Amino acid sequence: MSDNEYRKLSEAEIKNELGKLDGWKVVSGKLSRTLQFENFIQAFSFMTKVALEAEKINHHPEWFNVYDRLDINLVTHDLNGISTYDVKLARTINQLYLR
Repeated sequence: MSDNEYRKLSEAEIKNELGKLDGWKVVSGKLSRTLQFENFIQAFSFMTKVALEAEKINHHPEWFNVYDRLDINLVTHDLNGISTYDVKLARTINQLYLR
């Protein structure tokens, strides 16, 4: 999978990519992950970092934050499914979370 390619992934491709994406699963047709932080400031700071990276590729997450928890869903609405960009953003989120 090329990082700059923009296309919907097949079920087999999604399964293959999930094997490489620690902590992610498919829920209701979306890549999903819940992240836990020590407090709201850490969660919000992380969201800011992700927002800056997401804006660079013009691909934005669905997310929900309550205090120290962040629920993230990635799906490409205009392709009606999980795309190469969802996987790319999931990788970026994992890299930022592990720092």
